[in-house]
This record gives sequence, structure tokens and C-alpha cells, in this order.
Amino acid sequence: MATPVLFIHGLWLHATSWEPWTHLFRDAGYEPHAPGWPGDGDTVEASRADPEAIAGHGIDDVTEHFARIIDGLPSPPVLIGHSFGGMIAQKLLGQDRAVAAIAIDAAQIKGVLPVPLSALKATLPVFKNPANKNRAVSLTAEQFRFAFANAVSEKESQELYEHWTIPAPGRPLFEAASANFNPHSPAKVATGNENRGPLLLITGGKDHTVPESVTRSTLKQYRHSEAVTDIVKFDDRSHSLTIDSGWREVADACLTWLHGQSL
Repeated sequence: MATPVLFIHGLWLHATSWEPWTHLFRDAGYEPHAPGWPGDGDTVEASRADPEAIAGHGIDDVTEHFARIIDGLPSPPVLIGHSFGGMIAQKLLGQDRAVAAIAIDAAQIKGVLPVPLSALKATLPVFKNPANKNRAVSLTAEQFRFAFANAVSEKESQELYEHWTIPAPGRPLFEAASANFNPHSPAKVATGNENRGPLLLITGGKDHTVPESVTRSTLKQYRHSEAVTDIVKFDDRSHSLTIDSGWREVADACLTWLHGQSL
């Protein structure tokens, strides 16, 4: 039986942005699935047309949504998540719902302290208005270029923006920002779980939204667990590394790591 792989997108990207990955992983012998977040439409256009359905969903809502999807799979999956999807993947792995997880430029979990200036600027479209906690917020093309696509050409950035971006709920960002002041934060991950499957953290050296310092700090949160926790850095890549013209290099690194874990 083929191992299921569940892809989890992050804020501002539609689930269909994983399509090149799902084709590659199916060809590699896996059973890929790339569902959307709660409230997402089936297409980019449908999601843009109904931001009200996207608004208000927090980290726990999304985690439970994907937990239900996992319950419907024939066996526990490999999880591959990007940005907030990477946080969700870590939460589900810590709950022993997956055989392994790969968190790509993952949003900061509880315990991660550095908040670089570039990350503050990238998320300012949400934080500039407290009411955005209960809204869905869209990025402009210029904001997307800074937050996602600063390591590719302006032309490619515009194409990515037009093809894949959708409104995103503001709530997860507010929850992550307050995580270290909330003992019951939904951004908390069971990093001390000794029995979980292996975890790979991937960081882009030019990422403005989740800079390398955040991923390195995330790695330190796992220091009390003997379970496998690896990290790979792509020096010249930004937050768009899963969707831009260099996606295949990142995907191949994921496949190589999974094979090394006998998965």
C-alpha cells in the first residue's frame, strides 16, 4: 500500500499550489492529498470570491480539520506543510497522527522568541488593524513580493501572485504572536514527544516572513526529545520556495530525506 502524503498549505496560498508536488510524489510511489483549509473554495477564484468563509479560522480549527482528514486515510501519513502549514504539521506529528513531518519555512511555534524586523513587516498587513483577527486579509502584489517572492524576478513574483494567492484568516497570526504569553496557546507543539516520527525543518536563507533565525530557534525547542529532528537550509530561497521555479529542488530534498528515513 502506498504511503499517504498530506500537504498542508499556509496563509495566502491555495491548496492547488501543491499540484506539481502531488504529481511528483505520486510518480515516486506515494499517495498524495492536498486539501484546503476550512472555508477555502475549491479553486483560487472561488476562494477570492468568498473571503467571509475563510475568515475566523484559528490554529486549533485548522489542526482539527486536518486531523479529521487523517482519520479518513488508510494509514498515518507523511505530513508536508509550508509556513503555517508547517506549524500544523508539527502539531499533528506531536500528537502521533503521522509517521513523519516536513515543515518548510514553518511559522513560529510557542517558545520561539526571535521576531525579526522583516517578519514584522511581512505580517503588517494583518497586524495594522486589530479587527483583522476576525477577518480574511488579502495581500497586494507589492506585499506578496516582500513577504514571499523577494528571491525571484519581479515578473515571476507577479505570476505567482496572480496564480496562487487567496485571502487568509488573520486569527492564526494573532494567536502565534501572543503564544509566549498564553500557557494554553494553540501554537504550542509537543516538542518533547520521544515517540513521534522524524521531523525535517527546511529554511530559506532569504525568507523575510520566516527568517532562518526563527527556524533555528524552532529546532532548539526539540532539544529535549531524542526523536529525529533534522534541518536543511536553501541559502538563496525565500518564502515562495514551494511554488516558484525552484520548487523541484526543495521537493527532491524532501524525497531524499524520506527515503533516508525508510519512508
